[in-house]
Amino acid sequence: MLKPVEWMGSSKADLKRFPDPVQGRMGFAIYRAQLGRRHRDAKPLKGFGSGVVEVVARHDGDTYRAVYTVRFETAVYVLHAFQKKARRGIATPKQELDLVRRRLQAAERHYRDTHRGE
Repeated sequence: MLKPVEWMGSSKADLKRFPDPVQGRMGFAIYRAQLGRRHRDAKPLKGFGSGVVEVVARHDGDTYRAVYTVRFETAVYVLHAFQKKARRGIATPKQELDLVRRRLQAAERHYRDTHRGE
């Protein structure tokens, strides 16, 4: 069964601004999640427990990230998509992690209100 995708905040529009090859890789990773599988580039996002996944893609010297959750039985929620700005190391900036946290909480509410009982 193919789970539906729910896009939180501006995540869909943000991903659409990525270069085509990056969109393709991220889209395929999300599709694999819809099938209940994991893309080879998908890794757990540290600090969020199980089911919150990050896909990192590099293109022309830039790094792009998409974060989604597979915690919910009947839907995949894309929480955030952004270009990593090289400020310090490889760590995800705190403001990006804070946004993921807020959108994860919103996704939990949305799932509870919309998908429960399917």
